[in-house]
Amino acid sequence: MADDLERRCGSCARFVRVVESFDDNGEVKRHGDCLLGVWPSPLYETSTCSQWVRRGEFRARPPEAPRRERPPRDPSSTAATPPQDLGPLVLPEDLLDMDAKEFRRVLSRVIREELGVGDIQIAGKWDGGEMILKPGKEGLQEKHVPLDALFHKIVLIRDKLRVLEQKINSHPKLAADDKVQLQSYVTGCYGSLTTFNVLFADREDQFVGQKSDE
Repeated sequence: MADDLERRCGSCARFVRVVESFDDNGEVKRHGDCLLGVWPSPLYETSTCSQWVRRGEFRARPPEAPRRERPPRDPSSTAATPPQDLGPLVLPEDLLDMDAKEFRRVLSRVIREELGVGDIQIAGKWDGGEMILKPGKEGLQEKHVPLDALFHKIVLIRDKLRVLEQKINSHPKLAADDKVQLQSYVTGCYGSLTTFNVLFADREDQFVGQKSDE
């Protein structure tokens, strides 16, 4: 004869939050909650249920999130907001006087200066060349550096200096005197790097140091 308590709650996989207590006779009495919530808590281990599931064969599903009901729409608010009239676009006269080639050149320069990046070309005569570092002592090995790699590093330095220059000029907490002083350091760096101007294919991409007063 089968045990009457074969499907008891205490052995069910849904029997959770178990608490043990002792009755007057000193016997352990276990009660807990039902994961399905089909019975009011607390449930004792001697209870039985038709929803009983063997332990190890049950995987609890996460509770479904309640659906959020959308408030009813106001018919008067369905109309799209008309775009704000900003007036006619007025371009500077300098732009109107430029031809397509000049405009592309200026636009390309502005983008490079603002983003600090760009496709800077090395002068054709240096393409594929290399720089040789020859030690002053005989018997030591020379160092050969491809000019393309050197030129790439120089361009990175130039771009970072331009970004630094822009941040100095637009910094809201720097006084005018501080900006002038920091700008002079950046200009000094440009002057120290003018030696590498021969590598640039475009004159406008070269370093410009302190200009003379002439």
